[in-house]
Amino acid sequence: MIEIIPNWHPIFVHFTVALISTAIGFFLLAKLLGNHPIQEQCLILARWNLWIGTVFALITVITGILAYNSVAHDTPSHAAMTEHRNWAFGTFAVLLLTSLWSGWIFYANKLIKWPFLLMAVLLLSLLFSTAWHGGELVYRYGLGVMSIPAAEDHTKGHVHSSEMNSHEHAMKNDPTPDEQKHEHDGHSH
Repeated sequence: MIEIIPNWHPIFVHFTVALISTAIGFFLLAKLLGNHPIQEQCLILARWNLWIGTVFALITVITGILAYNSVAHDTPSHAAMTEHRNWAFGTFAVLLLTSLWSGWIFYANKLIKWPFLLMAVLLLSLLFSTAWHGGELVYRYGLGVMSIPAAEDHTKGHVHSSEMNSHEHAMKNDPTPDEQKHEHDGHSH
């Protein structure tokens, strides 16, 4: 299998979040449309996104467990990883219930009711919270990322190209000492 640094979990997370968010959006849109002809199309999109998202979520959970057991971490980041994992398990349980419920609604040819939509909104809230906790692992604790190069002392003549361009641009627009003298005399050339 192709090696992905640090692991495959971040790839599947994005599919899961996108598919489930899209599904819930279409379920809500279908409810708001009422008996409009496009409602059925919205429900089809919602169901397929939810069901495919559930499959991706299962893969995401599996790769998350593998990441939990393989990513180098310290004590504070371990606590954050455990909290993210617990949110993920809870979210996945609600996702399974929501997915099964939508399958039953479809199979029984029932209408989408508000209790189902409230469950879907709860699922979306859990999903976003779980994703936020995962983002914290990367951006606050630096888990699963390669370290950046050591900071350099910029006073030793090293200038980034974007900085050099802005310095050159500023120097072209800055008045010379002679121009500054003339400006103080009340006029400029």
